[in-house]
Amino acid sequence: MIEEITDSSFEERVLHAPLPVLVEFTASWCPPCRMIAPVLAQLAGELAGRVEIVALDVDANPRTAAAAGVLGMPTMSLYVGGQVVAQVVGARTKAALRATIEPHLPVAEPPVAV
Repeated sequence: MIEEITDSSFEERVLHAPLPVLVEFTASWCPPCRMIAPVLAQLAGELAGRVEIVALDVDANPRTAAAAGVLGMPTMSLYVGGQVVAQVVGARTKAALRATIEPHLPVAEPPVAV
């Protein structure tokens, strides 16, 4: 399940997050949004600890959607250090989303030899 954020939690959860954050700007009336939700949930599990994936309902949270310049849904914006580094508009395959996200993720630390 993808965590839902709001206008009031966006700054803390996204702009000040220690990890990259993929925000899905979504709406309940959007069929492509419903279609991509299970794909995002799978990616959230597969990339746990490297990226956070959250959803923001644009109807309930118009301030953040407007500030982000969201015009179509779903829009998925990847934030790193509070800045958008990649953006995808419209439903995509899991492989396409992963290819957009992975170049911006922290790499796992190599094991330390003792």
